[in-house]
Amino acid sequence: MSNDSNLTRINIEFWLIPADIIIISCCVLAILVFVFFLCIIILDRTCHTVPMMLVANTCLAGISFASDIISMALFTLEKDFKRIQYYNSSCIFLGYFGYAVTSIQYYSYVLQAIYRYIVVVYPTRLFWQTANFQARLICFTWIFAFLYLIPLLFTGGIVYTVDNQICQLPLKLHYSVFYVVFWAFLVPNSMITLVYFKLVRYVREMSNHVTSVNTLSRAERELKMVRRLVTLILILVVLGLPYVIFIFMSFFDSAPKYHFRIAYIFISVSLVFVIITLFQFTEPLKASFMKILNIGSNAVRPMLT
Repeated sequence: MSNDSNLTRINIEFWLIPADIIIISCCVLAILVFVFFLCIIILDRTCHTVPMMLVANTCLAGISFASDIISMALFTLEKDFKRIQYYNSSCIFLGYFGYAVTSIQYYSYVLQAIYRYIVVVYPTRLFWQTANFQARLICFTWIFAFLYLIPLLFTGGIVYTVDNQICQLPLKLHYSVFYVVFWAFLVPNSMITLVYFKLVRYVREMSNHVTSVNTLSRAERELKMVRRLVTLILILVVLGLPYVIFIFMSFFDSAPKYHFRIAYIFISVSLVFVIITLFQFTEPLKASFMKILNIGSNAVRPMLT
Protein backbone atom coordinates (compact mmCIF):
# COMPACT_ATOMS: atom_id res chain seq x y z
CA MET A 1 0.00 0.00 0.00
CA SER A 2 1.08 3.56 -0.64
CA ASN A 3 -0.52 6.53 1.11
CA ASP A 4 -1.16 9.80 -0.70
CA SER A 5 -3.04 12.40 1.39
CA ASN A 6 -6.46 10.80 2.08
CA LEU A 7 -6.05 8.18 -0.67
CA THR A 8 -4.79 4.65 -0.05
CA ARG A 9 -3.78 2.33 -2.87
CA ILE A 10 -5.22 -1.16 -2.45
CA ASN A 11 -5.45 -4.50 -4.18
CA ILE A 12 -9.01 -5.65 -4.90
CA GLU A 13 -10.64 -8.98 -5.68
CA PHE A 14 -11.34 -9.69 -9.37
CA TRP A 15 -15.10 -10.02 -8.85
CA LEU A 16 -15.73 -6.68 -7.14
CA ILE A 17 -16.02 -4.54 -10.30
CA PRO A 18 -18.44 -6.98 -12.03
CA ALA A 19 -20.47 -7.03 -8.80
CA ASP A 20 -20.65 -3.21 -8.84
CA ILE A 21 -21.85 -3.30 -12.45
CA ILE A 22 -24.54 -5.88 -11.65
CA ILE A 23 -25.83 -3.76 -8.77
CA ILE A 24 -25.92 -0.60 -10.90
CA SER A 25 -27.61 -2.38 -13.83
CA CYS A 26 -30.37 -3.88 -11.66
CA CYS A 27 -31.06 -0.54 -9.97
CA VAL A 28 -31.12 1.40 -13.25
CA LEU A 29 -33.63 -1.10 -14.62
CA ALA A 30 -35.70 -0.78 -11.43
CA ILE A 31 -35.77 3.02 -11.64
CA LEU A 32 -36.82 3.01 -15.31
CA VAL A 33 -39.67 0.58 -14.70
CA PHE A 34 -40.84 2.31 -11.49
CA VAL A 35 -40.89 5.65 -13.35
CA PHE A 36 -42.91 3.99 -16.11
CA PHE A 37 -45.39 2.70 -13.51
CA LEU A 38 -45.69 6.19 -12.03
CA CYS A 39 -46.35 7.69 -15.45
CA ILE A 40 -49.14 5.17 -16.04
CA ILE A 41 -50.70 5.95 -12.65
CA ILE A 42 -50.51 9.70 -13.25
CA LEU A 43 -51.71 9.76 -16.87
CA ASP A 44 -54.35 7.01 -16.83
CA ARG A 45 -57.58 8.20 -15.20
CA THR A 46 -58.61 4.64 -14.34
CA CYS A 47 -55.60 4.54 -11.99
CA HIS A 48 -56.68 7.63 -10.07
CA THR A 49 -57.84 5.65 -7.03
CA VAL A 50 -56.69 5.39 -3.43
CA PRO A 51 -55.21 1.88 -3.82
CA MET A 52 -53.20 3.05 -6.84
CA MET A 53 -52.04 6.10 -4.89
CA LEU A 54 -50.60 3.69 -2.33
CA VAL A 55 -48.95 1.71 -5.15
CA ALA A 56 -47.48 4.98 -6.45
CA ASN A 57 -46.01 5.56 -3.00
CA THR A 58 -44.36 2.12 -3.21
CA CYS A 59 -42.96 3.01 -6.65
CA LEU A 60 -41.60 6.32 -5.34
CA ALA A 61 -39.97 4.51 -2.42
CA GLY A 62 -38.47 2.02 -4.86
CA ILE A 63 -37.05 4.82 -7.01
CA SER A 64 -35.52 6.49 -3.95
CA PHE A 65 -34.05 3.21 -2.70
CA ALA A 66 -32.60 2.25 -6.09
CA SER A 67 -31.17 5.75 -6.55
CA ASP A 68 -29.40 5.52 -3.21
CA ILE A 69 -27.90 2.12 -4.07
CA ILE A 70 -26.74 3.44 -7.46
CA SER A 71 -25.05 6.40 -5.80
CA MET A 72 -23.21 4.13 -3.38
CA ALA A 73 -22.32 1.64 -6.13
CA LEU A 74 -20.96 4.40 -8.40
CA PHE A 75 -18.68 5.65 -5.62
CA THR A 76 -17.61 2.08 -4.95
CA LEU A 77 -17.05 1.34 -8.65
CA GLU A 78 -14.87 4.42 -9.05
CA LYS A 79 -12.75 3.48 -6.05
CA ASP A 80 -12.52 -0.17 -7.14
CA PHE A 81 -11.56 0.82 -10.68
CA LYS A 82 -8.83 3.16 -9.46
CA ARG A 83 -7.83 0.64 -6.77
CA ILE A 84 -8.04 3.25 -4.03
CA GLN A 85 -9.94 3.73 -0.81
CA TYR A 86 -11.00 7.04 0.60
CA TYR A 87 -13.80 8.58 2.61
CA ASN A 88 -15.95 11.48 1.33
CA SER A 89 -18.46 13.64 3.16
CA SER A 90 -21.53 12.36 1.26
CA CYS A 91 -20.88 8.76 2.32
CA ILE A 92 -22.61 9.06 5.71
CA PHE A 93 -25.63 10.76 4.16
CA LEU A 94 -26.02 7.98 1.56
CA GLY A 95 -25.95 5.38 4.31
CA TYR A 96 -28.51 7.31 6.36
CA PHE A 97 -30.73 7.88 3.32
CA GLY A 98 -30.52 4.19 2.38
CA TYR A 99 -31.83 3.00 5.74
CA ALA A 100 -34.60 5.62 5.61
CA VAL A 101 -35.93 4.69 2.16
CA THR A 102 -35.66 0.99 3.02
CA SER A 103 -38.00 1.66 5.93
CA ILE A 104 -40.32 3.68 3.68
CA GLN A 105 -40.50 0.82 1.20
CA TYR A 106 -41.55 -1.69 3.88
CA TYR A 107 -44.05 0.73 5.44
CA SER A 108 -45.57 1.40 2.01
CA TYR A 109 -46.66 -2.23 2.00
CA VAL A 110 -48.03 -1.77 5.52
CA LEU A 111 -50.21 1.13 4.32
CA GLN A 112 -51.58 -0.98 1.48
CA ALA A 113 -52.40 -3.83 3.86
CA ILE A 114 -54.05 -1.52 6.40
CA TYR A 115 -56.17 0.11 3.68
CA ARG A 116 -57.42 -3.30 2.54
CA TYR A 117 -58.23 -4.17 6.16
CA ILE A 118 -60.16 -0.92 6.67
CA VAL A 119 -62.21 -1.46 3.51
CA VAL A 120 -63.34 -4.88 4.75
CA VAL A 121 -63.64 -4.46 8.52
CA TYR A 122 -64.65 -0.80 8.72
CA PRO A 123 -66.53 -0.11 5.47
CA THR A 124 -68.59 2.67 7.06
CA ARG A 125 -65.49 4.65 8.15
CA LEU A 126 -65.37 6.44 4.83
CA PHE A 127 -62.93 9.13 5.96
CA TRP A 128 -60.28 6.47 6.66
CA GLN A 129 -60.62 5.36 3.03
CA THR A 130 -60.23 8.82 1.51
CA ALA A 131 -57.19 9.97 -0.44
CA ASN A 132 -56.74 12.82 2.04
CA PHE A 133 -56.40 10.50 5.04
CA GLN A 134 -54.18 8.01 3.21
CA ALA A 135 -51.95 10.84 1.98
CA ARG A 136 -51.46 11.90 5.59
CA LEU A 137 -50.40 8.37 6.49
CA ILE A 138 -47.95 8.37 3.59
CA CYS A 139 -46.44 11.67 4.75
CA PHE A 140 -46.20 10.33 8.30
CA THR A 141 -44.26 7.23 7.21
CA TRP A 142 -41.78 9.33 5.23
CA ILE A 143 -41.25 11.76 8.11
CA PHE A 144 -40.94 8.95 10.65
CA ALA A 145 -38.43 7.03 8.50
CA PHE A 146 -36.07 10.01 8.37
CA LEU A 147 -36.56 11.06 12.00
CA TYR A 148 -36.07 7.76 13.81
CA LEU A 149 -32.60 7.36 12.28
CA ILE A 150 -31.29 10.77 13.42
CA PRO A 151 -29.77 9.34 16.65
CA LEU A 152 -27.44 7.24 14.49
CA LEU A 153 -25.98 10.40 12.98
CA PHE A 154 -25.23 12.00 16.34
CA THR A 155 -23.88 8.83 17.93
CA GLY A 156 -21.67 7.91 14.99
CA GLY A 157 -23.58 4.73 14.31
CA ILE A 158 -23.09 4.90 10.54
CA VAL A 159 -19.41 4.56 9.68
CA TYR A 160 -17.20 4.02 6.63
CA THR A 161 -16.40 0.33 6.11
CA VAL A 162 -13.05 0.08 4.39
CA ASP A 163 -13.38 -3.32 2.72
CA ASN A 164 -16.87 -2.61 1.37
CA GLN A 165 -16.14 1.05 0.47
CA ILE A 166 -19.54 2.25 1.74
CA CYS A 167 -20.97 3.80 4.91
CA GLN A 168 -23.24 1.48 6.89
CA LEU A 169 -23.99 0.35 10.38
CA PRO A 170 -21.09 -1.92 11.33
CA LEU A 171 -22.47 -5.43 11.75
CA LYS A 172 -21.75 -6.33 15.35
CA LEU A 173 -23.55 -7.05 18.60
CA HIS A 174 -24.64 -3.46 19.22
CA TYR A 175 -27.88 -1.68 20.13
CA SER A 176 -27.86 0.39 16.90
CA VAL A 177 -28.15 -2.79 14.79
CA PHE A 178 -31.11 -4.02 16.83
CA TYR A 179 -32.65 -0.52 16.73
CA VAL A 180 -32.65 -0.33 12.92
CA VAL A 181 -33.65 -3.96 12.40
CA PHE A 182 -36.57 -3.50 14.80
CA TRP A 183 -38.03 -0.36 13.19
CA ALA A 184 -37.10 -1.01 9.56
CA PHE A 185 -37.89 -4.72 9.30
CA LEU A 186 -39.53 -6.35 12.32
CA VAL A 187 -42.26 -3.76 12.93
CA PRO A 188 -43.56 -3.45 9.32
CA ASN A 189 -43.32 -7.18 8.62
CA SER A 190 -45.11 -7.98 11.89
CA MET A 191 -47.85 -5.45 11.10
CA ILE A 192 -48.47 -6.93 7.64
CA THR A 193 -48.53 -10.47 9.06
CA LEU A 194 -50.95 -9.39 11.80
CA VAL A 195 -53.25 -7.66 9.31
CA TYR A 196 -53.22 -10.74 7.08
CA PHE A 197 -54.16 -13.20 9.84
CA LYS A 198 -56.82 -10.88 11.29
CA LEU A 199 -58.32 -10.46 7.83
CA VAL A 200 -58.27 -14.22 7.25
CA ARG A 201 -60.12 -14.77 10.51
CA TYR A 202 -62.63 -12.01 9.71
CA VAL A 203 -63.41 -13.44 6.26
CA ARG A 204 -63.87 -16.92 7.74
CA GLU A 205 -66.30 -15.52 10.30
CA MET A 206 -68.20 -13.76 7.52
CA SER A 207 -68.50 -16.98 5.53
CA ASN A 208 -69.96 -18.75 8.60
CA HIS A 209 -72.62 -16.09 9.08
CA VAL A 210 -75.39 -14.85 6.85
CA THR A 211 -73.59 -12.31 4.63
CA SER A 212 -74.46 -10.89 1.24
CA VAL A 213 -72.58 -12.37 -1.69
CA ASN A 214 -71.24 -8.97 -2.75
CA THR A 215 -69.86 -8.19 0.71
CA LEU A 216 -68.21 -11.58 1.05
CA SER A 217 -66.71 -11.49 -2.45
CA ARG A 218 -65.30 -8.02 -1.80
CA ALA A 219 -63.76 -9.18 1.47
CA GLU A 220 -62.21 -12.19 -0.27
CA ARG A 221 -60.86 -9.91 -3.00
CA GLU A 222 -59.20 -7.60 -0.47
CA LEU A 223 -57.80 -10.63 1.38
CA LYS A 224 -56.31 -11.80 -1.89
CA MET A 225 -54.56 -8.42 -2.30
CA VAL A 226 -53.11 -8.63 1.22
CA ARG A 227 -51.94 -12.18 0.48
CA ARG A 228 -50.12 -10.78 -2.55
CA LEU A 229 -48.45 -8.19 -0.33
CA VAL A 230 -47.28 -10.99 1.94
CA THR A 231 -45.81 -12.68 -1.14
CA LEU A 232 -43.94 -9.46 -1.97
CA ILE A 233 -42.55 -9.31 1.56
CA LEU A 234 -41.49 -12.95 1.36
CA ILE A 235 -39.52 -12.19 -1.81
CA LEU A 236 -37.74 -9.34 -0.04
CA VAL A 237 -37.08 -11.52 2.99
CA VAL A 238 -35.70 -14.43 0.95
CA LEU A 239 -33.40 -12.24 -1.17
CA GLY A 240 -32.43 -10.25 1.90
CA LEU A 241 -31.56 -13.44 3.77
CA PRO A 242 -27.80 -13.10 3.16
CA TYR A 243 -27.89 -9.74 4.94
CA VAL A 244 -29.67 -11.32 7.91
CA ILE A 245 -27.23 -14.23 7.96
CA PHE A 246 -24.28 -11.82 7.96
CA ILE A 247 -25.83 -9.94 10.90
CA PHE A 248 -25.97 -13.13 12.96
CA MET A 249 -22.48 -14.14 11.84
CA SER A 250 -21.15 -10.75 12.90
CA PHE A 251 -22.28 -11.41 16.48
CA PHE A 252 -19.61 -14.12 16.54
CA ASP A 253 -17.09 -12.08 14.52
CA SER A 254 -17.25 -14.45 11.56
CA ALA A 255 -18.94 -12.42 8.79
CA PRO A 256 -17.18 -12.48 5.38
CA LYS A 257 -14.81 -9.64 4.53
CA TYR A 258 -17.07 -8.29 1.75
CA HIS A 259 -20.41 -9.01 3.45
CA PHE A 260 -22.07 -5.73 2.45
CA ARG A 261 -21.07 -6.13 -1.19
CA ILE A 262 -22.53 -9.65 -1.30
CA ALA A 263 -25.70 -8.56 0.48
CA TYR A 264 -26.25 -5.62 -1.88
CA ILE A 265 -26.05 -7.87 -4.92
CA PHE A 266 -29.04 -9.81 -3.57
CA ILE A 267 -30.83 -6.62 -2.52
CA SER A 268 -30.48 -5.04 -5.98
CA VAL A 269 -31.70 -8.25 -7.64
CA SER A 270 -34.67 -8.25 -5.25
CA LEU A 271 -35.79 -4.93 -6.77
CA VAL A 272 -36.18 -6.63 -10.15
CA PHE A 273 -38.32 -9.39 -8.62
CA VAL A 274 -40.38 -6.78 -6.76
CA ILE A 275 -41.09 -5.01 -10.05
CA ILE A 276 -42.22 -8.22 -11.73
CA THR A 277 -44.40 -9.20 -8.77
CA LEU A 278 -45.87 -5.72 -8.34
CA PHE A 279 -46.82 -5.59 -12.01
CA GLN A 280 -48.28 -9.10 -11.94
CA PHE A 281 -50.36 -8.41 -8.83
CA THR A 282 -51.59 -4.90 -9.74
CA GLU A 283 -54.45 -5.37 -12.18
CA PRO A 284 -54.93 -1.65 -13.09
CA LEU A 285 -51.24 -1.44 -14.08
CA LYS A 286 -51.55 -4.53 -16.26
CA ALA A 287 -54.76 -3.23 -17.85
CA SER A 288 -53.20 0.18 -18.59
CA PHE A 289 -50.09 -1.45 -20.03
CA MET A 290 -52.15 -3.69 -22.31
CA LYS A 291 -54.12 -0.63 -23.39
CA ILE A 292 -50.87 1.09 -24.38
CA LEU A 293 -49.77 -2.00 -26.31
CA ASN A 294 -53.11 -2.15 -28.15
CA ILE A 295 -52.92 1.53 -29.07
CA GLY A 296 -49.38 1.03 -30.34
CA SER A 297 -50.31 -2.03 -32.40
CA ASN A 298 -53.33 -0.26 -33.89
CA ALA A 299 -51.14 2.68 -34.88
CA VAL A 300 -48.60 0.39 -36.56
CA ARG A 301 -51.10 -1.58 -38.67
CA PRO A 302 -52.20 1.36 -40.93
CA MET A 303 -48.55 2.21 -41.55
CA LEU A 304 -47.84 -1.37 -42.61
CA THR A 305 -50.87 -1.47 -44.92
